[in-house]
Amino acid sequence: MIKVLAKSIREYKKPSLLAPLFVSAEAVMECIIPFLTAELVNRIKAGCSMGELAGFGLLLIVLAGLSLLFGALAGSACATASCGFARNLRRDMFYKIQGYSFENIDKFSVSSLVTRLTTDVTNVQQAYMMIVRTAIRCPLMLVFSFVMGFVMGGKMAFIFLLTIPLLGIGLIFITRKTMPLFRRVFRKYDALNSSIQENIRGMRVVKSYVREDYEVNKFNAAAEDVQRDFTRAERILALNNPLMQFCIYVVMVFVLSFGSYTVITSRGLDLDVGQMSSLLTYSFQILASLMMLSMVFVMITMAAESAQRIVEVLSEETALKSPDDPVKTVRDGSIDFENVSFRYSKNAEKMALANVNLHINSGEVIGIIGSTGSSKTSLIQLIPRLYDASEGTVRVGGVDVKDYDLENLRNQVAVVLQKNELFSGTIKENLRWGNENATDAELEEACRLSQADEFIQQFPRGYDTYIEQGGSNVSGGQKQRLCIARALLKKPKILILDDSTSAVDTRTDALIRKGFREYIPETTKIIIAQRVASIQDADRIIVMDGGRVDAVGTHEELLKNNAIYREVYQSQNKTGGDEDDR
Repeated sequence: MIKVLAKSIREYKKPSLLAPLFVSAEAVMECIIPFLTAELVNRIKAGCSMGELAGFGLLLIVLAGLSLLFGALAGSACATASCGFARNLRRDMFYKIQGYSFENIDKFSVSSLVTRLTTDVTNVQQAYMMIVRTAIRCPLMLVFSFVMGFVMGGKMAFIFLLTIPLLGIGLIFITRKTMPLFRRVFRKYDALNSSIQENIRGMRVVKSYVREDYEVNKFNAAAEDVQRDFTRAERILALNNPLMQFCIYVVMVFVLSFGSYTVITSRGLDLDVGQMSSLLTYSFQILASLMMLSMVFVMITMAAESAQRIVEVLSEETALKSPDDPVKTVRDGSIDFENVSFRYSKNAEKMALANVNLHINSGEVIGIIGSTGSSKTSLIQLIPRLYDASEGTVRVGGVDVKDYDLENLRNQVAVVLQKNELFSGTIKENLRWGNENATDAELEEACRLSQADEFIQQFPRGYDTYIEQGGSNVSGGQKQRLCIARALLKKPKILILDDSTSAVDTRTDALIRKGFREYIPETTKIIIAQRVASIQDADRIIVMDGGRVDAVGTHEELLKNNAIYREVYQSQNKTGGDEDDR
């Protein structure tokens, strides 16, 4: 775990090393000051001159100034190192997630990844900050103060050693009790964030069904569940403070009582006033160091689970990789499925697709229809290799998709998925996701093909209109047409529309398909649809049922020979189809 996290330090190694060095110098200064103070007390007691007194005073001022300077430098270096480390950690996680396949994303929930990128990184950042400064300073202060304590107090300093086993046993007990609780808390954090995300995304539905109170109660229940576990963990961690206080007071009582007794009875021969004062100072330094160490311990205990969760993200290997010597050119848009079966998880009992055999010629218009759950989307996701087939082979342009460079393959396969997503930014910025170098003329042509240009021109700012996050300020049909235009700008060899015209009227749907035939005749076009009208003029139509290809043919052939297709067609004609589907 430490090795994985250490890779994110990178350019912040220098401040990460300087912080402990400055802290060490600060600790040395702070340990020398009580020794000189004791010497000064003894000199005053012996009747030193004003010159000698001034010399000691000046030296103490210099040491105090140096201690302050080293402390400030240590704080600055520590802040730079910890904030930089956190930045690199977030960037490394985000880059890693960008390389994940859909299978990897399925393994981690979206809310869990958000929690790991935010809360978990913050916990690790705070722990790192304490490690490079406090966790270095405290042991050094302990060692120096112990040594100086023995130098000044002799056998009396053994009292410090007696407190260590007591503290050790207490800290071990706290660790064993709290770690499982923190592990459980962070899993519940994921669930809580998931609930929040779901509620915010579905706010319109919540309000339309007047379910605000239900959602509030659901959130409160989840938040209270997190609170209960966190409270239990914090209560156990809180034992750390009284344990430390107990040790401090034991040492103070011992040093004050036994030290005073020794000074009085030995008349300063075994222990004088100066040594007594410095011993008290070293006692406070030792116990303050132990107190700070316990705080470090608490922070590291909390951060350990966060660190493990971050390492899980960084160590996760993408399920899909380009081969060592990949094919980088997609010859054409032909597609072949040879005995293809697919399941989403290795542990899944049922195949999502079973024994699929298809050949699609380059430039064909292919319609896919089937009931909900018939695995239409599963079929097309294998083409750009969003998932890998569990069995069999998928070929694009005559080459196994596993032999392609992933980026080159996906650049030639444009997919407009069921859940269209627009990002915050202007319409132009969203469209250029398809081609970052596209000219304004190319943007307008793609929008004319997707029937989006007309409504864009009606906006006051046209193509410079700002799209809110998720496209919340445009309608479902407008969003779909913008996403189709974005896909067209890739100028792909294969264009896949996964029920991507469901929110537009049939006239607009027909115009989009007409534009495809006229302007991109060489591009293979695969259209998944729920309504027959959207695919009946396709070159061939694939009927899916239960993860299998039930039939392939033209509209007329399927009406004659396939019961599933005929039933869908007749039911839609009886109800007038979906002309008014918005």
